[in-house]
Amino acid sequence: MAKPTGFMEYEREVPADRAPQERVSNWLEFHLHFPDEKLVQQSARCMDCGIPFCHTGELISGMASGCPVNNLIPEFNDLIYRGLWRQALDRLLKTNNFPEFTGRVCPAPCEGSCTLGINEPPVTIKNIEYSIIERGYAEGWIQPDPPEKRTGQRVAVVGSGPAGLACADQLNRAGHTVTVYERADRIGGLLMYGIPNMKLDKAIVQRRVDLMTAEGVTFVTGVEIGTDMPAAQLRDEFDAIVLTGGATKPRDLPVEGRELKGVHFAMEFLHANTKRLLDEGEEAKTRTFENGVAPQNDARFPFISAKGKHVIVIGGGDTGTDCVGTSLRHGCQSVIQFEILDRPPDARQPDNPWPEWPKIFRVDYGQEEAAALQGRDPRHYAILTKKMVGDEDGQIQEIHTVDIEWVFENGGRPQLREIPGSDKVWPAQLVLLAMGFLGPENPVLEQLGIEQDARSNAKAEYDNYATNVPGVFAAGDMRRGQSLVVWAINEGRGAAREVDRYLMGETELP
Repeated sequence: MAKPTGFMEYEREVPADRAPQERVSNWLEFHLHFPDEKLVQQSARCMDCGIPFCHTGELISGMASGCPVNNLIPEFNDLIYRGLWRQALDRLLKTNNFPEFTGRVCPAPCEGSCTLGINEPPVTIKNIEYSIIERGYAEGWIQPDPPEKRTGQRVAVVGSGPAGLACADQLNRAGHTVTVYERADRIGGLLMYGIPNMKLDKAIVQRRVDLMTAEGVTFVTGVEIGTDMPAAQLRDEFDAIVLTGGATKPRDLPVEGRELKGVHFAMEFLHANTKRLLDEGEEAKTRTFENGVAPQNDARFPFISAKGKHVIVIGGGDTGTDCVGTSLRHGCQSVIQFEILDRPPDARQPDNPWPEWPKIFRVDYGQEEAAALQGRDPRHYAILTKKMVGDEDGQIQEIHTVDIEWVFENGGRPQLREIPGSDKVWPAQLVLLAMGFLGPENPVLEQLGIEQDARSNAKAEYDNYATNVPGVFAAGDMRRGQSLVVWAINEGRGAAREVDRYLMGETELP
């Protein structure tokens, strides 16, 4: 145990962020450096519980409780306290292929199930994880480590998001020859084009891709399997196939006026924004776009500007927050965010006990920035969009809403009820739909004859990942539906293990 009384002596501290008024002027990551002595104090708060829940990775009430990749959290906390950074890195990499990603974008279910969190603020596990991996890169401890020999088996991975990258990394370590196919022009999937640069700098993603390339993984961009290349060709050229294309079909909003110009899915907005940022080069990160060159529009994702517009984001999750932060950096006139659910409580409720993920009110970076610039949190809860109204040119001009309440009738599921007299009209020149995703859209499933479940996901058992087609496996959001980056890594690792077993008859992959 790091320090038996550490949790009694030190308060929880996390790195400060750059001031909202300053950070919205650029696309740089907003977290500031945390001194090593502070990290040692924070690691000392770990209680080394007799039964630690932080690394269990269980689903309780449909949500992650503990780390889905089973990070050895008490162990690396103890090593950091003792100054053994290299050993802490080795412990971290035993379970997590990409701590530089999870240390930035994971909501940290590990902290939600930290035993200290029962009655005190939990250990800062996420920041310690981030600090360990970045120390590893800075010290030069992370170098290409290709396998000593190859098995002669060839595997195709379709999709280069976190599940695909984790699967490819593990299979490559096992000695298989791996080719990853990505339909976008850059590798990374959600990590590259779904998460804005200020939350996950794209140089961090490329750093890992370059490392995997040096270790022998082949990446092919601009090729959509099932469209640009028939799926049958993969069956002919590879010994196994892993489908990790994600759940990229967005949930739509079927209301009057949905067809108006200026109404877009969130990923259209975010993808095009990141593509422009990358196309303009490294210098573009330090300024906002109104000072840059005209965009080179991508045929699939033309650039969408929020500058000078009243922006409404429909959806209260992480993607909605990213739309808020991006709109502010464009220089929008205003941004508000609609959430159909009630405002979460400030503290755990009796029906949400530890170690479940705490369903409590939080302020993310986008809301913090909006509050600093606009004077209030941009979120409006328990609100329902009724229709959208445009001008004579078909451009969105306003949204009509009504407040709602959730009621339980006869012990059944909650039903929404509109509140009479609560109708309101909101100005809007840009509406971004961030209401989640319904399932995969990749035509490869149909071409390969993959069975799908009731939610249209590729049908494959968790921890087995084999589809109904021999030699074809599915993992990540394409199999489980929309989920966390850390769950995608979990599934990519698991699929790699089962592919290795399928190819070799046995496996040593975890």
